[in-house]
Amino acid sequence: MSASAADQIAEDDVASLSGESDDGDRDYVASLARGLEVICAFTRDTPSMTLSDVAKVTGMSRATTRRLLLTLVREGYAEKRDRHFSLRPKVLQLGYSALSSVGILDIVQPVMNALSQRTQESIYTAVLTGDDVTYLARSTPDRVISVSINIGNRLPAYAVSTGRVLLAGESDEALERYFDRIKLEKHTSNTVRSVKQLRDIIAETRELGYSLVDEELEVGVRSLSVPIYDATGHVIAALNACCPSMRFPVEDMREKLVPELRAAAQSINERFQQK
Repeated sequence: MSASAADQIAEDDVASLSGESDDGDRDYVASLARGLEVICAFTRDTPSMTLSDVAKVTGMSRATTRRLLLTLVREGYAEKRDRHFSLRPKVLQLGYSALSSVGILDIVQPVMNALSQRTQESIYTAVLTGDDVTYLARSTPDRVISVSINIGNRLPAYAVSTGRVLLAGESDEALERYFDRIKLEKHTSNTVRSVKQLRDIIAETRELGYSLVDEELEVGVRSLSVPIYDATGHVIAALNACCPSMRFPVEDMREKLVPELRAAAQSINERFQQK
């Protein structure tokens, strides 16, 4: 980060942000926390927003939001066109740096490649980022018809199987905060309609150990996911198979793909144990 940008953030801590944190910890850097919150405000449904939009989503003042957005622009993590701001690919470095430090991509990619070749379906790994999931790795078969999700794509957690597996791995307290703030949007006629229904789905996901979503985000696509655990037993990612609905009925996915994904996830989990 440039000296001028660092100086500006330091000024933000003392000036506009000093009264906004209730943390009370001298080591807590409010401006850093709010900068990350601004980044997470951009989603698949809102990839481009005005300053007012970001301020409304984050609950920050316009002045604070403006300083943080312009800092992200100056550092190459965002761009501004007319009145709208959007993230740039450089922001993915933040996630990849963290993931590389624990070696998750090195561990999951070979397993995903083998699984994709064995099942001839598109295989993905995703993590929870705020209220969305972000897809970090993929392996696609040589089929003419396959499902394609770009690395770095963010999708609403409530509407996809990866999100439901990852939400099921959250603590009860974190889940309650999620349920309190989430606003469900209808993407297809199958999309989950109420928070109560979503609660039941997450509870079922915890019990089953997998999630199967039938055309809730996109018509013609079914999705199946299982959790990936780190060496301490915490859910850190989801292993996912996306299939065209016309090729894979729901019951066939349960019968054929659930065992395949579970075996692949177990292989990944064992590799984490060895690290």
